[in-house]
Amino acid sequence: MKLSRRHVLAAGSSGAVLAATAACSDPGANGATEDLDPAADVTISVGDQPTEDKPEELAAFNDRVAEFEAANANITIEPSPEVWEAQTFQAKLAGGTLPTVMGVSLTYSYELIENGQLPNMTPYLDELDLTGDLNPLALDNVKDDDGNVYTIPTGLFSVGIAYNRNVFEQAGLDPDAPPATWDEVRAFAQQIKANVPGVTPYAQMTTNNTGGWMLTTMTYANGGRIQDDAGTESVMGEETIAALQLLHDMRWVDDTMGREFLYDQESVRQAFAGGTIGMVLQAPDAYDTLVRDYGFDPAHFGIGQLPQGGSGANGTLTGGTLKLFDAKATPNQLLAAAKWIKYYDFDKYYDEAVALDDAETNAAAGNPVGLPGLPPVSQEIYDRYLGWIEPHINVPLEQFASYTSSTLPLIAEPPAGTQQTYAALDPVVQQILTDEHADIAQAVADATEVLNGIIAQAAR
Repeated sequence: MKLSRRHVLAAGSSGAVLAATAACSDPGANGATEDLDPAADVTISVGDQPTEDKPEELAAFNDRVAEFEAANANITIEPSPEVWEAQTFQAKLAGGTLPTVMGVSLTYSYELIENGQLPNMTPYLDELDLTGDLNPLALDNVKDDDGNVYTIPTGLFSVGIAYNRNVFEQAGLDPDAPPATWDEVRAFAQQIKANVPGVTPYAQMTTNNTGGWMLTTMTYANGGRIQDDAGTESVMGEETIAALQLLHDMRWVDDTMGREFLYDQESVRQAFAGGTIGMVLQAPDAYDTLVRDYGFDPAHFGIGQLPQGGSGANGTLTGGTLKLFDAKATPNQLLAAAKWIKYYDFDKYYDEAVALDDAETNAAAGNPVGLPGLPPVSQEIYDRYLGWIEPHINVPLEQFASYTSSTLPLIAEPPAGTQQTYAALDPVVQQILTDEHADIAQAVADATEVLNGIIAQAAR
């Protein structure tokens, strides 16, 4: 059965609107709960345990595990440091080596539901009354056409443009007015080059699937798409060509992209934290990594809405994180895993004491508190939560104003073979940035054939 998907939402302000996609799939084998016994002794493995190089976060995580087990004497938690990695996820999923529950990219929800690789979690979520107060648009990302829920979205984002406010000031640019169009991005980069030696005015990610990810984002901003909404064919065209032409001209005509053209997410953030990049496409969670992990000065971070170009159904790419459940787990394990997610990821939205403790713990660990994003709960509940933790908010919210005030439509990622699609587009971006005479239109035409093959394979 093919999926039916809704990929574009009318966006609201303050980062509160979530992308919606709907999917149709046969319910997983674990949808039935005839053998469910909420009091049965059960053991589950839980991914995303912080590693030992983050002792405060690890201690807080282990404390939560102990508290959960104390409140649920029949459930034993086996923590796992397993985290999602695009290059290994599918093999581990097929091999059955993933934990009972863990966080993964939202991009997988479409194909995993369609392929019957996920359990129908609706009975367990209903048992816990977990879905009632969640943002319904967030839930639409993980439902089939019959309304069955297969995973739990816990964090969503949209892409914007991050920039170094200090570099802007040195260049004579207003740090409170990031570029709103691609023409402005190019002009700002030229001004940075002229006034701030030693800084790459604009950087582009190109490796480990990030090149295709950001090319997709730029295509959306120009009014185009990479795949049709049904995920049946590649529809790249003039909008993708325009995005690549811009990168070509900034690289070869303006010389405003430096000399490093093999950035991925981690390496570009490291370089940005070192003060050597003026602008780069990112989501607000970049602030967390930059400040906490790399010692970046919070006063120098700025982010604006994704610059726009072209005409038509423009917008910005949205994605996020969901909690994935093991299709091989027993009904009792699935219920226990859902209980854990309700406790670990959502209690702070409903319990003021938990919210304050979580905020205090994160603040003490140097983590951002109150970081703007797209909440998985309703706006009313999220606003109440922000009120509870207001004394502990340590993020300079005014430096996110251009991002949080955006009313751009949010557009979901390509539905078929998402990560494979991104990987196939990486070399296209690399080619344009390393070969001055590359034929951009031909590169897009060749990539279209490759993507159609990926889409056909994903449909089998």
